[in-house]
Amino acid sequence: MMRRKLYHARTHVLRTSGFTLVEMVIVIVITAIIAVAVATFMRLPVQGYVDTVARAALVDEADTAVRRMSRDLRLALPNSIRVSADGKSLELLLTRTGGRYLDEEDGVTEDAAGGIETLNFNDSSETEFTIVGAVPAGAQAIQIQGANRGDYLVVYNLGGGQNPANAYCPGDSCGNRAKITAVSPDGRVVTLQQNVFANQTPVFRSPGHRFQVVSTPVTYACEDGGILRRYSNYTIAAAQPTPATLASTAASALLARDVTNCIFDYAAQANVRNALVGITLVMQRAGSNTGIVTLFHQVHVDNTP
Repeated sequence: MMRRKLYHARTHVLRTSGFTLVEMVIVIVITAIIAVAVATFMRLPVQGYVDTVARAALVDEADTAVRRMSRDLRLALPNSIRVSADGKSLELLLTRTGGRYLDEEDGVTEDAAGGIETLNFNDSSETEFTIVGAVPAGAQAIQIQGANRGDYLVVYNLGGGQNPANAYCPGDSCGNRAKITAVSPDGRVVTLQQNVFANQTPVFRSPGHRFQVVSTPVTYACEDGGILRRYSNYTIAAAQPTPATLASTAASALLARDVTNCIFDYAAQANVRNALVGITLVMQRAGSNTGIVTLFHQVHVDNTP
Protein backbone atom coordinates (compact mmCIF):
# COMPACT_ATOMS: atom_id res chain seq x y z
CA MET A 1 0.00 0.00 0.00
CA MET A 2 2.79 2.34 0.88
CA ARG A 3 4.65 1.43 -2.30
CA ARG A 4 1.61 2.25 -4.46
CA LYS A 5 1.17 5.66 -2.85
CA LEU A 6 4.87 6.43 -3.28
CA TYR A 7 4.66 5.51 -6.97
CA HIS A 8 1.70 7.79 -7.52
CA ALA A 9 3.48 10.64 -5.74
CA ARG A 10 6.53 10.28 -7.93
CA THR A 11 4.40 10.17 -11.05
CA HIS A 12 2.69 13.36 -10.01
CA VAL A 13 6.02 15.11 -9.51
CA LEU A 14 7.27 14.08 -12.92
CA ARG A 15 4.12 15.31 -14.64
CA THR A 16 4.28 18.80 -13.10
CA SER A 17 7.99 19.47 -13.82
CA GLY A 18 7.64 20.32 -17.64
CA PHE A 19 5.52 22.35 -20.13
CA THR A 20 2.57 21.18 -22.03
CA LEU A 21 2.26 21.69 -25.78
CA VAL A 22 -0.44 24.29 -25.25
CA GLU A 23 1.80 26.29 -22.95
CA MET A 24 4.64 26.23 -25.47
CA VAL A 25 2.35 27.45 -28.25
CA ILE A 26 1.09 30.27 -26.06
CA VAL A 27 4.67 31.36 -25.26
CA ILE A 28 5.62 31.31 -28.94
CA VAL A 29 2.60 33.38 -29.91
CA ILE A 30 3.26 35.96 -27.18
CA THR A 31 6.95 36.17 -28.17
CA ALA A 32 5.98 36.68 -31.81
CA ILE A 33 3.55 39.44 -30.89
CA ILE A 34 6.22 41.22 -28.86
CA ALA A 35 8.79 40.82 -31.67
CA VAL A 36 6.39 42.23 -34.26
CA ALA A 37 5.57 45.18 -32.01
CA VAL A 38 9.27 45.94 -31.40
CA ALA A 39 10.09 45.57 -35.10
CA THR A 40 7.25 47.91 -36.02
CA PHE A 41 8.53 50.62 -33.71
CA MET A 42 12.21 50.10 -34.69
CA ARG A 43 11.80 49.82 -38.46
CA LEU A 44 10.97 53.45 -39.19
CA PRO A 45 13.89 54.96 -37.19
CA VAL A 46 16.35 52.47 -38.71
CA GLN A 47 15.02 53.05 -42.22
CA GLY A 48 15.18 56.79 -41.66
CA TYR A 49 18.82 56.52 -40.61
CA VAL A 50 19.69 54.39 -43.66
CA ASP A 51 17.96 56.86 -45.99
CA THR A 52 19.71 59.83 -44.36
CA VAL A 53 23.12 58.20 -44.80
CA ALA A 54 22.34 57.36 -48.45
CA ARG A 55 21.14 60.89 -49.15
CA ALA A 56 24.26 62.37 -47.54
CA ALA A 57 26.43 60.13 -49.72
CA LEU A 58 24.50 61.23 -52.80
CA VAL A 59 24.90 64.91 -51.93
CA ASP A 60 28.60 64.41 -51.25
CA GLU A 61 29.06 62.71 -54.63
CA ALA A 62 27.32 65.57 -56.42
CA ASP A 63 29.29 68.20 -54.50
CA THR A 64 32.62 66.49 -55.25
CA ALA A 65 31.80 66.38 -58.97
CA VAL A 66 30.82 70.07 -59.03
CA ARG A 67 33.97 71.10 -57.17
CA ARG A 68 36.14 69.22 -59.67
CA MET A 69 34.41 70.91 -62.58
CA SER A 70 34.73 74.31 -60.88
CA ARG A 71 38.46 73.86 -60.45
CA ASP A 72 38.97 73.08 -64.15
CA LEU A 73 36.71 75.95 -65.20
CA ARG A 74 38.80 78.44 -63.24
CA LEU A 75 41.90 77.14 -65.04
CA ALA A 76 40.29 77.26 -68.48
CA LEU A 77 41.94 79.19 -71.29
CA PRO A 78 40.04 82.47 -71.75
CA ASN A 79 37.22 82.14 -74.30
CA SER A 80 37.76 78.37 -74.68
CA ILE A 81 34.60 77.14 -72.92
CA ARG A 82 31.91 75.75 -75.19
CA VAL A 83 28.72 73.82 -74.48
CA SER A 84 26.93 71.34 -76.74
CA ALA A 85 23.54 72.22 -78.20
CA ASP A 86 21.70 69.92 -75.79
CA GLY A 87 23.58 71.27 -72.77
CA LYS A 88 24.81 67.79 -71.77
CA SER A 89 28.47 68.31 -72.63
CA LEU A 90 31.00 71.03 -71.80
CA GLU A 91 34.50 71.44 -73.22
CA LEU A 92 37.42 73.67 -72.25
CA LEU A 93 41.16 74.01 -72.82
CA LEU A 94 42.96 73.47 -69.54
CA THR A 95 45.90 75.77 -68.80
CA ARG A 96 48.94 74.67 -66.88
CA THR A 97 50.69 77.99 -66.45
CA GLY A 98 51.14 81.36 -68.10
CA GLY A 99 53.26 84.46 -68.10
CA ARG A 100 54.50 87.40 -70.10
CA TYR A 101 56.59 87.12 -73.24
CA LEU A 102 59.31 89.54 -74.26
CA ASP A 103 58.09 91.65 -77.18
CA GLU A 104 59.91 94.05 -79.48
CA GLU A 105 57.59 96.73 -78.12
CA ASP A 106 59.42 96.36 -74.80
CA GLY A 107 62.32 98.28 -76.35
CA VAL A 108 64.90 95.52 -75.96
CA THR A 109 67.52 94.41 -78.43
CA GLU A 110 67.66 90.74 -79.31
CA ASP A 111 70.81 88.99 -78.18
CA ALA A 112 70.78 85.22 -78.74
CA ALA A 113 74.08 84.84 -76.93
CA GLY A 114 72.65 86.61 -73.90
CA GLY A 115 69.39 84.65 -74.00
CA ILE A 116 67.23 87.58 -75.12
CA GLU A 117 64.70 86.63 -77.80
CA THR A 118 61.47 88.46 -78.53
CA LEU A 119 58.30 86.75 -79.74
CA ASN A 120 58.43 87.79 -83.37
CA PHE A 121 55.11 88.63 -85.07
CA ASN A 122 56.78 89.39 -88.42
CA ASP A 123 59.33 86.64 -89.11
CA SER A 124 58.01 83.05 -89.00
CA SER A 125 61.55 81.67 -88.94
CA GLU A 126 62.02 83.02 -85.41
CA THR A 127 60.73 80.21 -83.21
CA GLU A 128 62.30 81.17 -79.88
CA PHE A 129 61.29 83.81 -77.38
CA THR A 130 62.22 84.84 -73.85
CA ILE A 131 59.83 84.78 -70.91
CA VAL A 132 59.81 87.71 -68.52
CA GLY A 133 60.79 85.81 -65.40
CA ALA A 134 60.90 82.05 -65.89
CA VAL A 135 58.64 79.06 -66.34
CA PRO A 136 57.34 77.94 -62.93
CA ALA A 137 58.80 74.69 -61.65
CA GLY A 138 56.94 71.72 -60.24
CA ALA A 139 53.47 70.75 -61.38
CA GLN A 140 53.21 73.90 -63.52
CA ALA A 141 56.35 73.14 -65.52
CA ILE A 142 55.85 72.89 -69.27
CA GLN A 143 55.53 69.28 -70.46
CA ILE A 144 57.13 68.26 -73.76
CA GLN A 145 56.02 64.92 -75.22
CA GLY A 146 55.43 63.23 -78.55
CA ALA A 147 53.08 63.89 -81.44
CA ASN A 148 49.66 65.24 -80.46
CA ARG A 149 50.84 65.36 -76.87
CA GLY A 150 52.59 67.93 -74.75
CA ASP A 151 51.81 71.57 -74.07
CA TYR A 152 50.82 74.41 -76.41
CA LEU A 153 51.50 78.11 -76.23
CA VAL A 154 48.47 80.33 -76.85
CA VAL A 155 48.51 84.11 -77.28
CA TYR A 156 45.41 86.32 -77.19
CA ASN A 157 42.65 83.76 -77.56
CA LEU A 158 39.32 85.33 -78.51
CA GLY A 159 37.40 82.11 -79.11
CA GLY A 160 35.17 80.70 -81.80
CA GLY A 161 34.44 82.86 -84.82
CA GLN A 162 37.48 85.05 -84.13
CA ASN A 163 40.03 83.35 -86.39
CA PRO A 164 42.97 83.36 -86.32
CA ALA A 165 42.65 84.17 -82.60
CA ASN A 166 40.97 80.83 -81.92
CA ALA A 167 42.82 78.01 -80.20
CA TYR A 168 40.33 75.41 -81.41
CA CYS A 169 41.95 74.53 -84.68
CA PRO A 170 43.32 71.24 -86.06
CA GLY A 171 47.01 70.39 -86.04
CA ASP A 172 49.90 71.05 -83.69
CA SER A 173 50.52 74.60 -84.92
CA CYS A 174 47.69 76.77 -86.22
CA GLY A 175 45.89 80.03 -85.58
CA ASN A 176 47.18 81.32 -82.27
CA ARG A 177 48.27 77.97 -80.81
CA ALA A 178 51.78 76.58 -81.26
CA LYS A 179 53.28 73.41 -79.90
CA ILE A 180 56.19 73.84 -77.47
CA THR A 181 59.17 71.67 -78.38
CA ALA A 182 61.83 72.83 -75.91
CA VAL A 183 62.48 74.97 -72.84
CA SER A 184 65.95 76.16 -71.85
CA PRO A 185 67.46 74.71 -68.65
CA ASP A 186 66.93 77.98 -66.81
CA GLY A 187 63.26 78.02 -67.89
CA ARG A 188 63.52 81.41 -69.61
CA VAL A 189 63.66 80.63 -73.34
CA VAL A 190 60.89 78.68 -75.08
CA THR A 191 61.18 77.05 -78.50
CA LEU A 192 58.10 76.53 -80.67
CA GLN A 193 57.55 73.94 -83.34
CA GLN A 194 56.40 76.74 -85.63
CA ASN A 195 55.95 80.48 -85.21
CA VAL A 196 52.30 80.70 -86.19
CA PHE A 197 51.92 84.22 -84.82
CA ALA A 198 53.89 85.72 -87.71
CA ASN A 199 51.45 84.12 -90.17
CA GLN A 200 48.32 85.69 -88.71
CA THR A 201 46.18 87.96 -90.85
CA PRO A 202 45.51 90.26 -89.14
CA VAL A 203 48.11 89.93 -86.40
CA PHE A 204 46.69 89.50 -82.89
CA ARG A 205 49.24 90.67 -80.33
CA SER A 206 48.36 90.50 -76.68
CA PRO A 207 48.02 94.06 -75.32
CA GLY A 208 49.65 92.93 -72.10
CA HIS A 209 52.14 90.59 -73.83
CA ARG A 210 50.53 87.69 -72.03
CA PHE A 211 50.54 84.01 -72.95
CA GLN A 212 48.96 80.84 -71.57
CA VAL A 213 50.20 77.27 -71.73
CA VAL A 214 47.49 74.72 -72.56
CA SER A 215 48.05 71.17 -71.37
CA THR A 216 44.97 69.33 -72.65
CA PRO A 217 41.37 69.74 -73.74
CA VAL A 218 38.83 68.56 -71.17
CA THR A 219 35.23 67.48 -71.68
CA TYR A 220 32.57 66.87 -69.04
CA ALA A 221 29.72 64.77 -70.38
CA CYS A 222 26.47 63.41 -68.96
CA GLU A 223 25.89 60.05 -70.62
CA ASP A 224 23.18 57.42 -70.78
CA GLY A 225 22.88 55.28 -67.69
CA GLY A 226 23.17 58.22 -65.29
CA ILE A 227 26.95 58.60 -65.71
CA LEU A 228 28.98 61.83 -65.50
CA ARG A 229 32.49 61.49 -66.97
CA ARG A 230 35.55 63.65 -67.42
CA TYR A 231 37.54 63.15 -70.65
CA SER A 232 41.07 64.48 -71.25
CA ASN A 233 44.26 63.91 -73.25
CA TYR A 234 42.73 63.89 -76.70
CA THR A 235 43.43 65.88 -79.85
CA ILE A 236 42.14 69.45 -80.02
CA ALA A 237 39.61 69.82 -82.83
CA ALA A 238 37.66 72.63 -84.43
CA ALA A 239 34.32 70.95 -83.71
CA GLN A 240 33.29 69.98 -80.21
CA PRO A 241 33.64 66.19 -79.88
CA THR A 242 30.82 63.92 -78.78
CA PRO A 243 31.09 61.51 -75.82
CA ALA A 244 30.79 58.59 -78.24
CA THR A 245 33.91 59.78 -80.06
CA LEU A 246 35.83 60.48 -76.86
CA ALA A 247 35.07 57.04 -75.40
CA SER A 248 37.62 55.44 -77.76
CA THR A 249 40.20 58.22 -78.04
CA ALA A 250 40.50 59.96 -74.66
CA ALA A 251 41.41 59.18 -71.08
CA SER A 252 38.26 59.08 -68.95
CA ALA A 253 37.38 59.30 -65.27
CA LEU A 254 34.04 58.54 -63.66
CA LEU A 255 32.81 61.49 -61.60
CA ALA A 256 29.31 60.50 -60.54
CA ARG A 257 26.61 57.87 -60.92
CA ASP A 258 22.84 58.08 -60.50
CA VAL A 259 22.66 61.32 -62.51
CA THR A 260 19.10 61.63 -63.78
CA ASN A 261 19.70 64.98 -65.46
CA CYS A 262 22.43 67.55 -65.92
CA ILE A 263 22.57 70.91 -67.67
CA PHE A 264 25.59 73.05 -68.53
CA ASP A 265 24.94 76.69 -69.29
CA TYR A 266 27.53 79.18 -70.49
CA ALA A 267 26.58 82.84 -70.57
CA ALA A 268 29.10 85.03 -72.37
CA GLN A 269 28.61 88.19 -74.41
CA ALA A 270 30.78 89.77 -77.06
CA ASN A 271 33.48 92.15 -75.79
CA VAL A 272 32.75 91.19 -72.18
CA ARG A 273 35.67 89.73 -70.27
CA ASN A 274 33.58 87.99 -67.64
CA ALA A 275 31.22 85.05 -67.97
CA LEU A 276 29.24 82.62 -65.86
CA VAL A 277 29.08 78.87 -66.19
CA GLY A 278 26.00 77.27 -64.65
CA ILE A 279 26.11 73.63 -63.56
CA THR A 280 22.92 71.78 -62.65
CA LEU A 281 23.09 68.19 -61.39
CA VAL A 282 19.98 66.17 -60.58
CA MET A 283 20.65 62.84 -58.84
CA GLN A 284 18.50 60.04 -57.47
CA ARG A 285 19.60 56.63 -56.22
CA ALA A 286 17.44 53.80 -57.52
CA GLY A 287 15.91 51.44 -54.95
CA SER A 288 16.23 53.87 -52.06
CA ASN A 289 14.19 56.58 -50.36
CA THR A 290 16.83 59.28 -50.78
CA GLY A 291 14.53 61.37 -52.93
CA ILE A 292 15.80 63.71 -55.64
CA VAL A 293 18.93 65.79 -55.01
CA THR A 294 19.31 68.91 -57.18
CA LEU A 295 22.54 70.88 -57.00
CA PHE A 296 23.01 74.18 -58.86
CA HIS A 297 26.35 75.97 -58.94
CA GLN A 298 27.73 78.93 -60.88
CA VAL A 299 31.39 79.53 -61.65
CA HIS A 300 32.78 82.94 -62.55
CA VAL A 301 35.14 82.77 -65.53
CA ASP A 302 37.72 85.43 -66.41
CA ASN A 303 37.88 85.65 -70.21
CA THR A 304 40.57 88.34 -70.43
CA PRO A 305 42.99 86.89 -73.01
